[in-house]
This record gives sequence, structure tokens and C-alpha cells, in this order.
Amino acid sequence: MTVTWEDLGWERLAAGVGRRRLPGWDCTAGLVVGAGAALVVDAGSSLDEGARLRAEARELAGHRVTHLALTHPHFDHVFGAAAFTGAEVYGAAGTDAVFAPGGHGREALRSDAVAEGLDARPAREAADALVRVRHEVRGEWTLDLGAARRVRLADVGPGHTGHDLAVLVPGEPGVVFCGDLVEESGEPQAGPDAVPSHWPAALDRLLALGGEDALYVPGHGAVVDAAFVRAQRDALADRFGVSR
Repeated sequence: MTVTWEDLGWERLAAGVGRRRLPGWDCTAGLVVGAGAALVVDAGSSLDEGARLRAEARELAGHRVTHLALTHPHFDHVFGAAAFTGAEVYGAAGTDAVFAPGGHGREALRSDAVAEGLDARPAREAADALVRVRHEVRGEWTLDLGAARRVRLADVGPGHTGHDLAVLVPGEPGVVFCGDLVEESGEPQAGPDAVPSHWPAALDRLLALGGEDALYVPGHGAVVDAAFVRAQRDALADRFGVSR
């Protein structure tokens, strides 16, 4: 029997494109299926969660995950990355320095994960196992997944962090994975690594990337449209005192 996206708890957004709302922090992971290739967007909040995502993605795609794109370096989006053995890992420019062994970035991610409720042991294991980001995106990068499936990765930040990556899957409709530049389930969170003065401009770049008719997939919450992203852009500009 053929397994559907819904059977595994995924939301199908377009042909070969879907997303999974993960338990715990309601973090989104995405999947884009090509011919013999598959891209996962974000890796979950622990090694166990990453392993489950990898297994589900493989079942839906019919082959292994070959590419992993990390939208930004926060634990709930990256701590499962080491579970994607053999995948080519992509992130916005500067992400790899955050993950560097022995650096402050890993310890900050571990500390934040524990503060947010992840048990200390899986937080330490995930931090210690963080993969290097071998492909850092400056500007844009196009991935060819086969069968005319070309995906655009764009370094649209800084904003929510200093290293924000968006993923555009062209089509009818187009789908944009936004990371936490956009949040639907609550007010966008601005932690110590946010760059508030640049965040509205990052959303302008996001809108230019996807266009008016795309589906925008936030890091947390339901899928939204361009009007929602534009309204959140204006709200952030007001919140941080940035001119529109």
C-alpha cells in the first residue's frame, strides 16, 4: 500500500513538496522530492527527532535524503542535523562558524535548548554532534534535484538571526520555507542574536523571492500568504522603530 503524506503526519503543499509540524516547539520541517534526490528543510530539535524525520522523508521520497538546508542556527531547527548521514548541508553565510567545534556557538545552542525544556543529555549529544555546514550560501544558490526540480536557496537575512536562509520551490503554487523570519503561531521571537533593524528588509527580500501567489511556510504555525508576510513586516517595522 502506498504511504501518503498525511499517513505520516505531513502536510502536502504542492507536487512533491510538503512540511511537518513537529511536536514540542511546533517547529516546521520541509521536504522537497526530486528524481533520486530529496531536500529536507530543517532537522528538528534532537538527534532522535532528526532520525525520525530522515526515516519519514525517505519513505515519502522513495530514496535517501541527499540535501539538508538549515534556515537558521537555533537548536529547534538544527539539533537533528547529524542524523542526516551523507546529506550535503547548506546554510546562510556564517552558519558554519556558529557550529564550529569548541566554539561559543555550540555551547549557546545547548544552553538555550536546556532553558527551553530539552533534557540535558540529548541537548549535549546534539550539540557535540553538530555537522559542519559545507555549503554556505551568499546571495543565492540553485539546487538541481532532477526531474526539472530546481530549488533556490537565498541568504535573505540578517533578521531573526544573523544567518537566515530561505528556500523557494518554484511551481504552481510556489512554496517558500521562511524559517523563523515569519511566525504564525505567535509574535516573532527576537532573541539576543536577532538583528531587528534589518528584519523588515529581510521580509521584503522574502516577498521578492516568492512573489504574490506563493505559499509561505513559517518556522512555527500555519502556512500563510504574501499578505500575512507583508503585515508581519509592517508590524516588525513598528515594533523595532524601523522606517517603512
